[in-house]
Amino acid sequence: LFPNKIATEQQSVVLVKRLLAISVSCITYMRGLFPESSYGTRYLDDLCLKILREDKSCLGSLQIVKWIQGCFDALERQYVSFFTFFNGTVTELYQFKFKYKKEVPQMDIISNQMNFVNGVCSEDIKQASRLLIRKLYLLMQNLGPLPDDITLTMKLLYYNDVTPKDYQPPGFKEDGSPGDLFFDGDPVSLRVGSVSTGFHLMKVRVTTEKKRMGTAESNLIQKNAPTEISHQGLDCDEEEEEGSTKINCLNLAFSQEEVIEPKKKRKVSEPEKLLLEGRK
Repeated sequence: LFPNKIATEQQSVVLVKRLLAISVSCITYMRGLFPESSYGTRYLDDLCLKILREDKSCLGSLQIVKWIQGCFDALERQYVSFFTFFNGTVTELYQFKFKYKKEVPQMDIISNQMNFVNGVCSEDIKQASRLLIRKLYLLMQNLGPLPDDITLTMKLLYYNDVTPKDYQPPGFKEDGSPGDLFFDGDPVSLRVGSVSTGFHLMKVRVTTEKKRMGTAESNLIQKNAPTEISHQGLDCDEEEEEGSTKINCLNLAFSQEEVIEPKKKRKVSEPEKLLLEGRK
């Protein structure tokens, strides 16, 4: 599933793309969005993973695959900063945050191992990737059911300083209303985890209705102590989250870089919304 070594930027982007695909596949499978035929099976150690594939008999899963491929294009160009995936009334939202390192990590030539000077090595990266996926599976197993009829959509947010104004990845268009998302219910936000390769950083966060949490909070805290649960906005770093309280409005236009110029809006694009009716 993962490259044997993560010593180059290309190997790093392959890892991040696979992590994103596995994560979205996990979410859609565990939340019962698509039939079994839409997934292939892979194994990560003792964990059986269901991976989305291009199933022509299921237009919904085919559309999600195309959305992911569009995000891959933006990832390779280092344009995308956030990838958000949510149902239309926003009672459940999944956010993937990406950062790119401008300076290439240097190798520790003295050591025989593939260690970066900053302490990140291939085995540590793969271990962090495994932990992230296991945490996500654990969370999905403990969330309450979604409504039978839901509408799915994704939004891509970009780094304005490097992204051309006319850029749109395949399958996406400019978002006509790139402002706030209003959460329907009492939201609780969970930091699932992060993976840093020395070239890329990916963070995963899940926001859902508090009543849908079930036993997820206690299970995550007990089995994976680093996971933190809090009522936070989604478009901010941990440093900004101190003192934050319950939120009902998720701002997708704000970022730390834009504090000086609050009127500046972040570039946002979205695909056509996907309606899933009468799921079983």
